[in-house]
Amino acid sequence: TTLFRSKKVHYLLLCTLFTLVSCSDFLDLEPRNKILPNQLFATSEGIQAHLANLYGRLPIEDFNYSPNRGFNIGMGNEVNNGGFMAAHYCDEAIHPEYNDWGEERFDYWEEGYKLIRDVNSLLEIVPTLTIISENEKKKLNAEAYFLRAYTYFALARRYGGVPLIEKPQEYEGNIESLKVPRSTEKATWDFILADCDRAVAAFEGIDDQTLIENNPRRGDKWATLALKSRAALFAASVAKFSHQPYVSFSGPAVEQHLAGIEAIYADEFYSQCIDASEKIMESGKFGLYKPTPADPTEAATNYQKLFEHPSQCLDGVREPIFIKSYVANTSLAHNYDVWFSPRQTNLNLFPGRMNPTLEFIDSFEDYTDDGQGKVKPIQTRTDGNENDYNGFGLSTDYLTFPKDNPFKAFEGRDARLNAMVLFPGQNWGSTKIIIQGGLVKSDGSGYYYRTQASEKGQDGLTYYTYGAENGTLYSGFDPTLGHYTRSGFLFKKFMQIENPVEQEWSRSTQDWIDYRYGEILLNYAEAIIEKSEPTSAEIEKGKKALNEVRKRAAHKDEIALTQSNVRKERFVELAFENKRRWDLVRWRTFHKEFQTRTRKGLVPFIDLRKNPPCYIFVRVNPLGLEAKTFEYSWYYKDIPGIESNGLVQNP
Repeated sequence: TTLFRSKKVHYLLLCTLFTLVSCSDFLDLEPRNKILPNQLFATSEGIQAHLANLYGRLPIEDFNYSPNRGFNIGMGNEVNNGGFMAAHYCDEAIHPEYNDWGEERFDYWEEGYKLIRDVNSLLEIVPTLTIISENEKKKLNAEAYFLRAYTYFALARRYGGVPLIEKPQEYEGNIESLKVPRSTEKATWDFILADCDRAVAAFEGIDDQTLIENNPRRGDKWATLALKSRAALFAASVAKFSHQPYVSFSGPAVEQHLAGIEAIYADEFYSQCIDASEKIMESGKFGLYKPTPADPTEAATNYQKLFEHPSQCLDGVREPIFIKSYVANTSLAHNYDVWFSPRQTNLNLFPGRMNPTLEFIDSFEDYTDDGQGKVKPIQTRTDGNENDYNGFGLSTDYLTFPKDNPFKAFEGRDARLNAMVLFPGQNWGSTKIIIQGGLVKSDGSGYYYRTQASEKGQDGLTYYTYGAENGTLYSGFDPTLGHYTRSGFLFKKFMQIENPVEQEWSRSTQDWIDYRYGEILLNYAEAIIEKSEPTSAEIEKGKKALNEVRKRAAHKDEIALTQSNVRKERFVELAFENKRRWDLVRWRTFHKEFQTRTRKGLVPFIDLRKNPPCYIFVRVNPLGLEAKTFEYSWYYKDIPGIESNGLVQNP
């Protein structure tokens, strides 16, 4: 149900409407396909139905968000997006079939303002309601401010400064009066944070405790503070990094401060992030899920369970702060288990389409734990040259790993890696996953790479390039159909492995965690180290927050609070949660990370020169994957419709 108010017209539609009917006739018509306010808000049920509609349209970057389609698309159901997710649009993963990459390909402008219009209408009508109590009105107001701040946040991080509309607009004969100019980017972020403060104040003003639900699926004080923490950190980053020597923008939007924030305001925003984060941290209501594992194996299990079964992790002090739920066999379900399970376990649909990059794998520590926090790249050869991506070399002396357990190449690394990534030779449930892309001939005369072939080993057995004869028995590197990994890795974060869902569209219902305590700790640590003059006491608090996250991954040491340590920890802790792209955007490092860059892969070869055969691993630039460059213009999306709305275009 969409709220429609007579004489309130979305001005973007006016020109079309005027060609169909005169202005006076149109404004006097009562819509026949919408519920009017006096009907919708006549019952508590109607109010809740309207609120549910607003939540359903919230721009949450969840399982059903894709940079090439948008929000709430019902992957593979209403819209088939080919399994493209935000991870494919940065350095977290590659797609096995397509080389599609770049900026978001949809405009959220009109949908965002439609939602803002309906939230503003709700705020206007709440004081007039007589069927609910004053406390219920406060709660409605609070949730409306939360929803509006959330929506403006989605607009601001895409477009910079935007028109700020606080009340429903009325057409009174002059269309020009409906055109609201862009506010500065700073004013836009100030407005978002002020809406967060309004929401928090309204939630705190509710004196009927029965209305203060412990429901992570609805906006409340804590979800609002989490939103404020994230938004303030984004605004602070824009202020700090949107200038030389980081980037250099020019044009009218920059000159008018519609795109970019003066550096002098960075600390103001960092302080707001710190304050919002501290309130959550000091509440006693939230914490890391199972923060003190006995060993890395337990740490990996705990981390995986948090995302595979979020609804089972909500009792007591909890990590999820705000989550989104799904319903099977509806457009509200999602299809992660269809798109991203291995080929061997999903023969009829479109599996294997999330291939974590080798750069991501190489970004994790091992458990040396010497207080440095240094990453430990996968070791593949005896000479230590791990910068060679030219493919297999017959004369190269590779490290070898057992034929029956190639996974040994990846053992000993940070537990979170094993909780997120499926490696060659590991099991998916009861199925051993075969990922192989090469075969070295027994006599050492040559090799096969990504081409179906077979060869007898010195042990008399027949071996295949892809690890098996039949394409349903392996999950890697076969170029047909786009169902096989081409990075050498598959994906298991969020996935239902032990109790898989039926392999059909719209069956996946695991919750999406939108805000969680682990992110709040990292926001807090980053804000402290990035502000201009943090005190020694603040640095110690930030260091403690940073290391709490690492210790949940079974690390025993403590690393220093530095920019590089915080950024590395965000990369590995928040991976595939649709945060990485925005981190690279707000730090203004995307163009540096992606300057004619090809994301990397690791190919397992079965080496028949030895008896028994063994596995070797070869670093490669995956076939069919072109070098990519992030364009400066992608930091801000173009504003649509400037010919008619008169807005200043982004640089």
